[in-house]
Amino acid sequence: MRIISRKRLREFWEKHPDAQQALQAWYADIKQANWQTPADIKNVYRNVSLIAHNRAIFNIKGNKYRLVVVVQYQHGIVYIRFVGTHQDYDKIDAATI
Repeated sequence: MRIISRKRLREFWEKHPDAQQALQAWYADIKQANWQTPADIKNVYRNVSLIAHNRAIFNIKGNKYRLVVVVQYQHGIVYIRFVGTHQDYDKIDAATI
């Protein structure tokens, strides 16, 4: 998958260094993935939440942080829409961000 944009992840882990390893591992995994359907994500990430508008919500670092992405399956692109703490996540609408 092509991931847009890694910069969001880097900016986040610069503020939250404990998230760096988990986010880098997630990035490496997704870059090698070839998702065609939401089921492809669920097969690898059992705890992912799949919601409307092709959004997937990942728990990062033992559920300490949340990562929201939009997946365009037909083009093989993952757009990072949000990465943050649970407190920050509670302030957004993951289906529209």
